[in-house]
Amino acid sequence: MRSSAAHTFRFFVALCLVPAISGSVFADTIYLKSGRKITAAHVVEENGEVSYDTPAGRFSFPLSIVDHVVHDNSSPVSPAGNPADRAANLPMAAPPALGDSGKDAAASAAVHDGSIDSDLLSKVESEATENASPTAIARVVAAEIAAAQFEISVGDFERAMDRYTAGLRFDPENEGLLLGAAYLHLRRSEYSLALDLLDHARRIDPDSAEVAKLSGWAYYGLNRAADAVTQWKHAMEIKPDEETQHALEKATRDAQEEAEYHEGETIHFRLKYNGGAAPELAQDVLKTLESEFDEIAATLNYTPPEPIGVILYTNQTFMDITRAPSWSGALNDGRIRVPVEGLSSMNNELARILKHELTHSFVGQKTGGRCPVWLQEGIAQYMEGKRSRVNASALSAAYEQHMEVSLLSYETSWLNMPKDAASNAYAWSLAVVETITTENGVDDLERILDRIGAGSSTEDATRAVLHEDYSELMLSTAQFLKKAYL
Repeated sequence: MRSSAAHTFRFFVALCLVPAISGSVFADTIYLKSGRKITAAHVVEENGEVSYDTPAGRFSFPLSIVDHVVHDNSSPVSPAGNPADRAANLPMAAPPALGDSGKDAAASAAVHDGSIDSDLLSKVESEATENASPTAIARVVAAEIAAAQFEISVGDFERAMDRYTAGLRFDPENEGLLLGAAYLHLRRSEYSLALDLLDHARRIDPDSAEVAKLSGWAYYGLNRAADAVTQWKHAMEIKPDEETQHALEKATRDAQEEAEYHEGETIHFRLKYNGGAAPELAQDVLKTLESEFDEIAATLNYTPPEPIGVILYTNQTFMDITRAPSWSGALNDGRIRVPVEGLSSMNNELARILKHELTHSFVGQKTGGRCPVWLQEGIAQYMEGKRSRVNASALSAAYEQHMEVSLLSYETSWLNMPKDAASNAYAWSLAVVETITTENGVDDLERILDRIGAGSSTEDATRAVLHEDYSELMLSTAQFLKKAYL
């Protein structure tokens, strides 16, 4: 399952697509007058507002609260790539706000001048506690939803969940609150918790397209493709949209292919495999994954909240279902997908690929799908045991000749890369991660992932933790390669 590129670099063929719920790579920065900074994509200033894209969807602010906007037009802004990539990545936007909470006076008062008015929130919560009148409850719900949406817009999902939870204490039947909280659980790969809230919302509104759409994401995350198809078909009947259509097409392919697959399950994994795969191999795959689970969890200080899906394919079926580039030999798009044709038992190569792909599951979920491809692939290669010795000379020479590629260009999808370019990307990604872990320690790498998960851009995260921007990090990498291997 490993092939060699035409030049010096060795090429690892396991590939990560950004996990099922995917974030964006941002190119612009909005500076608010309050001092808060928002990294965003597709920032547009018009009609007295500044509008922008985040992993949670499109948001806008009054222009009056914005100090200035810095555009970086040289950077790609979406890892989704072409429509086929988007279908594979299953991107998900936040549900639209329900009702007229955005026009409510309490909502307007809760968020103003680019920040949340904590005193106002405390006041409306106290009023609703003392006098649970419909008016008081409506005010606190409007304020909490506005505050939650603001936190989502700046990437702080933890505080957004606190806001939705606070609102549900006062109005547990509010569909907007239920959908918002379910969405955040999905962003954190907490699919069972999301389904509990969505089942509640469905009892309130059985014909909600948003409930069906989010339920599809939850079922897909739980490796229940057939149930996801049912929900997304229902959503399309009520309110068709392109995002759901892409997801439905992918889930339909999965459900049809996996209908007759055998299954196996452990505490951390749910395995499906083609009848052509030996049951002994399937058992070995589960044992191998379980043996690696605790090590990765300890290294990254994170444990996925739900069992991880694993699919074993024949070679041709793998290509047909994943539609991955010809140079890839495994894939992780939220589920670990591996072709195993011709194998009857575990070998070292398959074990390394499984650890590589399992690392993608951890990193993707820990960062809420925000981790850029170069960091994903660098960590995955490092965890499966690869080091840069074989590529050190070529990478060093490339750096000295100013032929290295900016990490920014490696943040987004690699799916359209030719084989040699992908080989180069893998080599640099491993070298950078090896430099970070050797020179600064695994703890710093874990802190970078935490900052990315909290909404920071990757370069800002490296600057905050390592005190290096991308160009300085590449210099450190070149210096490390010389010192360690040359």
